[in-house]
Amino acid sequence: MVHEVLVVEDEEDIIIELKELFKSDKDISFKCSNTDQINDYLLDIPSLILINEDKISKHKLIEICQIIRNNEDNSITPIITMTSNTSIEHKREILKNEVEYCFTKPIDNCCFVYTIHNILRLIDVNRGISPLTKLPGNIPIQSELKRRLLKGKDFSVLYFDLDNFKAYNDTYGFLSGDEIIKQTAKIIIKNVNSDENIHNFIGHIGGDDFVALVSNKNYEEICQNIILEFDQKILDYFSEEDRDRGYLEVPNRKGIIEEFPLVSISIGIVEVKKGQFHNVLEIGEIGAQIKHLAKVTPGSAYAINRRKVI
Repeated sequence: MVHEVLVVEDEEDIIIELKELFKSDKDISFKCSNTDQINDYLLDIPSLILINEDKISKHKLIEICQIIRNNEDNSITPIITMTSNTSIEHKREILKNEVEYCFTKPIDNCCFVYTIHNILRLIDVNRGISPLTKLPGNIPIQSELKRRLLKGKDFSVLYFDLDNFKAYNDTYGFLSGDEIIKQTAKIIIKNVNSDENIHNFIGHIGGDDFVALVSNKNYEEICQNIILEFDQKILDYFSEEDRDRGYLEVPNRKGIIEEFPLVSISIGIVEVKKGQFHNVLEIGEIGAQIKHLAKVTPGSAYAINRRKVI
């Protein structure tokens, strides 16, 4: 995949030098935006943003950084600044506004190239992060499961899934569905990562599927609190008519109206004891079975696998 680097400056001076400096890097491309067009270029969601402060005529650097960070799609896009201002106070102010690195001119070309390569490498690593919930995705989830299995300590895996979520998307649209997914993530994070649960792990498998690895024994209390909070807050995402009726009316492909309950949450819990599972695939298979048991129960529910070690 080619990394697109956006260069922000009102005079196209630096970008010419950059293209020459990185001409052997076929996986890096550069685009230039002046300060008036930056919102248009942010629509492309670049991998990295370089701001040449010396060539910004209309806006202060901090204002540009705030524009980028307030853009939802670019809230985590790395920013590197280049400036001739050697004031340490100025550099602190830049870094305070969520800028990853600040180069003071004159810039050593080797250090600059290595820094760009290293940040882009971290971006490749962090592609395992869900852009919607900012939670670790499948690769980090699998790594954490393997790590805990190898340590040989007992833990539990909580598999989360939303019920009747497709019917909700068909009725209210995918953007509203995304809001439910983000709210679900917040509820899970709040209840799993409380102060006494600092060693727990939460991941976003994708869509409306989440997973949590918990070291403590009170996973049932965690699930009960998640269900209680979810069932209260999910009502905010339905119209008054649907809330009063208690279900959705969705036409199928033949135009026949079908009734679907309001969105609920199902949780399948797998207790992992030392020596019980040989790999993460076995855990996932049992988790899918247990989550299915929770899903066949009307409304929000959880089910637990407590198989003994043989």
